[in-house]
Amino acid sequence: MSLVENQNGKNRQNDRAAEIAAREAALFIAREAGSESLITVIRAQSVAHGDRIMVFVSVFPEDKAHTALAFLERQRKAFSDHLKSHARLRPLPRIDFLLDNREQSGMPMGESSKN
Repeated sequence: MSLVENQNGKNRQNDRAAEIAAREAALFIAREAGSESLITVIRAQSVAHGDRIMVFVSVFPEDKAHTALAFLERQRKAFSDHLKSHARLRPLPRIDFLLDNREQSGMPMGESSKN
């Protein structure tokens, strides 16, 4: 197997892990979050060779974004436990929750910042 084939396989594996983490994050947030704000998982991205996954969320109303991110940060251990029991990701990546601010920047939905 060539190095390029191996890297493409690893990229697909990392992308799949990010998809699984995004789906499980959405389920976890729907179950655990309160009703003060609406937290929606927008996407997830694998970084650091799959050792970390960044889960991007949007929060409505926007003035509750800081509170929602603080909640997600406090729940990181509980979410890791959720991933352990609901997904077969080995080794388990570190999950970081970040605000997806593409909507606030005026970029139309569905457009990527990569050009």
